[in-house]
Amino acid sequence: MRDKARGFSLIELLIVVAIILIIAAIAIPDLLKSRQAAQQASAVGSLRTINTSEVTYSSTYTLGFSYSLQVLDNPDSVTVATASDALLIDSVLGQAVKSAYGFSYWASAVPAGSVMACANPPGQSNAASTSNVTAYGINASPILCAAGNGNYYFTDQSGVIRMNNAQVASNTDPPLAG
Repeated sequence: MRDKARGFSLIELLIVVAIILIIAAIAIPDLLKSRQAAQQASAVGSLRTINTSEVTYSSTYTLGFSYSLQVLDNPDSVTVATASDALLIDSVLGQAVKSAYGFSYWASAVPAGSVMACANPPGQSNAASTSNVTAYGINASPILCAAGNGNYYFTDQSGVIRMNNAQVASNTDPPLAG
């Protein structure tokens, strides 16, 4: 006589699959919210790093602030810090994109006897600039998030990080709490 084969019936397997799908439907939205919160925290941390690097650059080289993020960057080929390659931030942040956020940087310079503004979009440098940069601003905007899902951040030479959850942040938006 043949023993009856032991195993799971089709109904039992379908019930297990249904339970797994229900658990996944509950867990995935929370996972996405956690990921977005981590990206936002990374953007704020990056802005703090840039502010600290700007203060360090200003006090080390006495030229004012840097005229672009690439000046603060740490390129692989450079081993000695200079005013044009300060080695203060990592190369990922120096390329103005990190953790689903894009960073746009501008600087204002004051040469002797006049006022001049020089804007340096990410990816462009102003290596010929010899002016003292007296002001800078940085916007962090979500670039890999769906529209409306992500906060916008702004900081400048004051060191205050400001947030707007609807549009690009500016110096008129409220500062982050804490």
